Amino acid sequence: MSRKSQSLGHLALQKFKKNFWGVLSFTVIVIYAVLALFAYVIAPDSTRNANQMHLSIHSQPPGFSTKMMILPIKEEDSNFWSFLSGSTSTVEEIPFTKLKSIDGIIHYTPFDPDNEVKPYQPVMHEWGKVMDMTRFRESATTTKTFLLGTDKYGRDLLSRMLIGARISISIGFIAVLISLLIGISLGAIAGYYGGKIDNAIMWLINVTWSIPTLLMVIAISIALEKSFFTVFIAVGLTMWVEVARVVRGQVIVAKEYQYVTAARALGFNDWRIITRHILPNITAPIIVISAANFAAAILIESGLSFLGIGAQPPMPSWGSMIKDHYQYIILDKAYLAIIPGIAIMTLVMAFMLLGNALRDALDVKKI
Repeated sequence: MSRKSQSLGHLALQKFKKNFWGVLSFTVIVIYAVLALFAYVIAPDSTRNANQMHLSIHSQPPGFSTKMMILPIKEEDSNFWSFLSGSTSTVEEIPFTKLKSIDGIIHYTPFDPDNEVKPYQPVMHEWGKVMDMTRFRESATTTKTFLLGTDKYGRDLLSRMLIGARISISIGFIAVLISLLIGISLGAIAGYYGGKIDNAIMWLINVTWSIPTLLMVIAISIALEKSFFTVFIAVGLTMWVEVARVVRGQVIVAKEYQYVTAARALGFNDWRIITRHILPNITAPIIVISAANFAAAILIESGLSFLGIGAQPPMPSWGSMIKDHYQYIILDKAYLAIIPGIAIMTLVMAFMLLGNALRDALDVKKI
């Protein structure tokens, strides 16, 4: 009776499935990725950057509810791509407490967080003149609940958190992609050819390695001006050195193996030997280091946004949300800074645990 052989990849996958923390961290990352992709579909505030402000209800606690007038100001212009980029606001939202009809015109009392009695104000909209009270309540009013409360500008914190997840996920993905392209290329060339080429690339690696990462990112961000894409480039250009060092060491060892000697004897050129024979056999450490770099990129972006160099307002970012509300930690509204802090912590921890799980699963000595 023949026994079906299993590949190393299949064995590694089976081992990974048995790692509780690895599976849990992977699940958390997938959930964050899905929430980030469909943020504008899930978010209560689907306007671009979730920037619908209500200053009268600023800094309200989680679960806060209020009556809201929703008055149209222009026709809806949403399209198929709105779920990716959001849509411009087509309504005016006004928090209120009471409604009253005076001389055929609907008046309201604005919401006041201090519960002070405010005078009635007329509804400055055509609906306030042509509709009766019952129809106006049905067509233009609703009760809006803010599950995570509102920030200091009265914006829905849940919507800002969901859209802010896009920044962290995308910065990690693109920064890691840039670091892999540069690091694998230079590391493979240095390890395979050695000699003066290796010395020159190692000199570049050591110089780059000696510069503090955060200072280099700040310098690049300032040199290229503040923008969303500048952060991607800056973080990616500072993370390639670790990838290059790992790839270089792996290639130096792998090029002495018999399958490389056999490839040379068959007349294969260096490009084919590196890309088709060496690199596929050293992917395990690259995958592990990529997971760690993903977590590092998220932390760097959060730090840059906290310093005001990362994503620029009104674009939501977890780091900038902490910057806007860190002073509330000593007050009774610490959740405004704690909620994005917890999101950063859980996502970074998930990638670190995933990296550890992948390291154990891809260790051929233990398979």
